[in-house]
Amino acid sequence: MAARRNPRRREVLDVLRAAPAPLGVAEVAERMGVHPNTVRFHLDALMAEGLVESGAEAPSGPGRPRTAYRARPGMDRGGARGYPLLARMLLSRWASADPAEARAEAEETGRAWGRLLVEEPPTPPTPEPPTRPISESPTPPTPEPPTPEPPTAERAAARLVGLLDDMGFAPRPEGVSGPGGPPARIRLEHCPFLELAEEYGRLVCPLHLGLMQGALSGLGAPLTATGLEPFAEPGFCLAHLGGARTAEQKGATPR
Repeated sequence: MAARRNPRRREVLDVLRAAPAPLGVAEVAERMGVHPNTVRFHLDALMAEGLVESGAEAPSGPGRPRTAYRARPGMDRGGARGYPLLARMLLSRWASADPAEARAEAEETGRAWGRLLVEEPPTPPTPEPPTRPISESPTPPTPEPPTPEPPTAERAAARLVGLLDDMGFAPRPEGVSGPGGPPARIRLEHCPFLELAEEYGRLVCPLHLGLMQGALSGLGAPLTATGLEPFAEPGFCLAHLGGARTAEQKGATPR
């Protein structure tokens, strides 16, 4: 956030956090030794960032009520994050388990998340029609929406490619057999989990394979991800697609 990059703005925030009660512009300016207009400028920016809130105090005499400011309660969300360290800690615990069991759990976790990521939001209920007088003609019943047909292999593969692209895998389909057919392979030219995959590939790569399988299963697709070749070439990994009666149902190992 800008408050962390701007020392003066950070100082305004620190003054508000240290105060036992809300402060006015003049009070903040006096504690910092700066002009009130400088404080007012930074207060406006801090309020826009959601870090500071203001309120009018009850007047103690004639005139307009004073506006006082305080830091919004809660932990500073502009601080540093350590998600890679957290992921490494969790993976190290997983890696200490039996290798076959850990791999199976990683794949199943990926499948569960893959299904979740392609899950369609629930359709809102149709509102009830207003009550009509008995003399009026009854409202015809609302027809049930048609059940969506399962996607073709080509459309399902396109959805999978879109999902992988959104996640940062830079996918490139290849090996299309003909018009209307799905790709045989998806080249993945970027890995958003690269450092973790290099250190814990025996867990991260099965997790990714399971994610692709779960996404295709959740779509009701007639194909699945049959295997994943980590670092098939120095610049990419390679996912293989095939008929649905393969990896997810039979527990086939990746290529």
